[in-house]
Amino acid sequence: MTFGERLEARARPLGRRIAFPEGDDPRVAEAVAVLGRRGVVEPVVVEEAGAGALSRAAGMLTGGTVDGVVAGAVHTSAEVIRVGLKGVGLRADVRTLSSSFFMEVRDFRGRGSEVLTFTDAGVVRDPGPRSLAEIAGEAVRLRRRVVGDAPHVAFLSYSTRGSAAGRSVDRVRKAVERFRRAYPEVPADGELQADAALIPAVARAKAPGSAAGGKANVLVFPSLDAANIAYKLVERLAGATALGPILQGLRLPLNDLSRGASVGDIMHVAAITALMAGERDGSP
Repeated sequence: MTFGERLEARARPLGRRIAFPEGDDPRVAEAVAVLGRRGVVEPVVVEEAGAGALSRAAGMLTGGTVDGVVAGAVHTSAEVIRVGLKGVGLRADVRTLSSSFFMEVRDFRGRGSEVLTFTDAGVVRDPGPRSLAEIAGEAVRLRRRVVGDAPHVAFLSYSTRGSAAGRSVDRVRKAVERFRRAYPEVPADGELQADAALIPAVARAKAPGSAAGGKANVLVFPSLDAANIAYKLVERLAGATALGPILQGLRLPLNDLSRGASVGDIMHVAAITALMAGERDGSP
């Protein structure tokens, strides 16, 4: 099965109610119909039109009427994020809202197609060490729930273990130190160049003994510029499937869509939102 098909299969038995405040968009309407017919989630279309539909959906979420919200096919990311912050709010242990993309890529290291996490490609423009470490931690938390495997985290740079110097390299190194203190059980390394993070042979040459080198499935980019450019290049040139931006750090799951989202994208983000909703009731 594809990643999207696996998401649907895992979301189906949960019976989550997901609100859609953009039901008048043809893509959303079709996705809602298919989701309901397949029983992936129980779709709830918010009848109110315009920006008020977002505030209404957020109220349904915080009031417990629905388990999650999916928006962004019509509204901008800024509008969705604003409602998320004001209407839902951050978890008490989170300082900064961030996001991840799930990238389903073709076989590149001899073990079949894979799902990689790219973070943060949608929200935080220029994170400092503290924010970068927190973004990585939230990406790990999200991946465990949505993908369900063991995260291996690579903090990316143009340098690998001191091969170059610079302000951004120093920032990445400090972020790695913070992350390791907060998540000592998670294999992580940095600073790593992308090839050392992803390709075992390169990791053996550039970063021997690395806990994440050649095995990374969570890629932490040093800036929004780098992450956003990278995910779009991988999507368009390598034919990867990109799902996101999935918002990290909110108290309850409210997720954004690209305004170019397809019906399939909307369905799969809805399934991700349903899986994230388990944090509310403690389900695995």
